[in-house]
Amino acid sequence: MTWHVAEEDLRAYAHGELAPPLLWSADSHLTGCAPCRARLAATTDPVALDTAWERLDAELDAPRPALLERLLVRLGVADHTARLLAATPVLRRSWLLSVLFLLVMTVLAVRVADQPALFLALAPLLPLAGVALSYGPSLDPTYEMAVVAPLHGFRLLMIRTVAVLTAGLVFNGLATLALPGYGLLALSWLLPALALTATGLALTARLGPVFAPVLVGGGWLTLLLVVATRTPEHDTLAPFTAAGQSTAAAVAAVAALLLYQSRDRFDARPLAGFQESGTA
Repeated sequence: MTWHVAEEDLRAYAHGELAPPLLWSADSHLTGCAPCRARLAATTDPVALDTAWERLDAELDAPRPALLERLLVRLGVADHTARLLAATPVLRRSWLLSVLFLLVMTVLAVRVADQPALFLALAPLLPLAGVALSYGPSLDPTYEMAVVAPLHGFRLLMIRTVAVLTAGLVFNGLATLALPGYGLLALSWLLPALALTATGLALTARLGPVFAPVLVGGGWLTLLLVVATRTPEHDTLAPFTAAGQSTAAAVAAVAALLLYQSRDRFDARPLAGFQESGTA
């Protein structure tokens, strides 16, 4: 050591009266200087000194909240809810950038090939996949934290669903703006997206968060393939006509009702639909 904390600074530090930047210098120096810590102990109440060091250790070891978490807290979201939302895998940068890249490539392909059905088929699957990846012990790395959080399991599911849907719908909406030539047809992905997501969540209670969305997504793609083989080349596919949109709205409403009726299953540990589905 080339220097030590001055005696008067040690006394001020011991009484909590040392101001920055001397306070920061003293903290850093005392961490690695045993003689100065001994001098400080001689002028300080041992109990108060131990308490101060414990408080300093706790502050240094405390995790720094992420930007999204700090923003949610500023908006009035409870701390534990903000932490659970910020830890949602599909709200992280990697997932959002992947979704954005996929949508950009799809929009470019539609503009080149003049086939809006490509975008309309993909857009409803993104919210379904996002919600599926945001909940469940096998997919959520923070599932154990969610289990012990003071939060109803169904409420947690709804909070994350709304957050993921909001992010997904914003991206899909921006992609829709890049297809102005198709008018209202470019918006016909919205009701199928709500229907697929609600159906996937309703089935999750019994089939689990992996098999349920895979089954729903596979069913959607199969439906489109079957309809495409029976539709003339330049006609609109049935799911994106007025009748198809009405059907999607009805499916979304029925699935939402079934989801609400099975809400208590999401409080089971492990999540209902993993081990209890075979005995339910």
